[in-house]
Amino acid sequence: MNVPNQYLKFINGLSPISEKVLMEMVSILRKVEIEKFDYFVKEGEISREIGFLEKGIVRAFYINEAGKEYNKTFFTAPNFIGSYASIITGLPNRLPQQALTKCIVWKFSMIDLERLTEKYPEIEKLRRRMAEYLFLRNEKRELEIALLDAQDRYLILLNEFPDIETFVPQYHIATYLGISPTQLSRIRKKLAIKETNR
Repeated sequence: MNVPNQYLKFINGLSPISEKVLMEMVSILRKVEIEKFDYFVKEGEISREIGFLEKGIVRAFYINEAGKEYNKTFFTAPNFIGSYASIITGLPNRLPQQALTKCIVWKFSMIDLERLTEKYPEIEKLRRRMAEYLFLRNEKRELEIALLDAQDRYLILLNEFPDIETFVPQYHIATYLGISPTQLSRIRKKLAIKETNR
């Protein structure tokens, strides 16, 4: 199986594990392609799989009572995707994850991962590090929303995802920042003028 080096580096970056265990983890992977606008996990589904995003961009979003969409986060490769809350609680997923470009994903079931966790303590440590990684990422995002203005949040987004505007429509970026497309347009113009005057 031609598993991407990104996957191996990402895993070892979280928590180094032996080659034997790594190969066992590779053995439970299944490669899938997700077409643009298709879903990795839908709202209301009970999630039982995690995916490693090799290529593409995925958004996690929610819809309020008025039917308006808000993007909670973007995932770009290399990264893990999936509804961790649904997996942990066994409850239906509330944050659908949709491909914004054609994506290549390596999926594995939590049943298979649980089996390997019982067999190898190294995987338990990896899962703990993964939970810490997700917690820190979510806390960072919450602090940005609470403490920074829209322009600063936009600049952070561009720093973390340099090519995102090439692939993601402006209205998706605006909802992620918690502003209107018109406000985003003003910010972009202001920054462009500042760059020109340097």
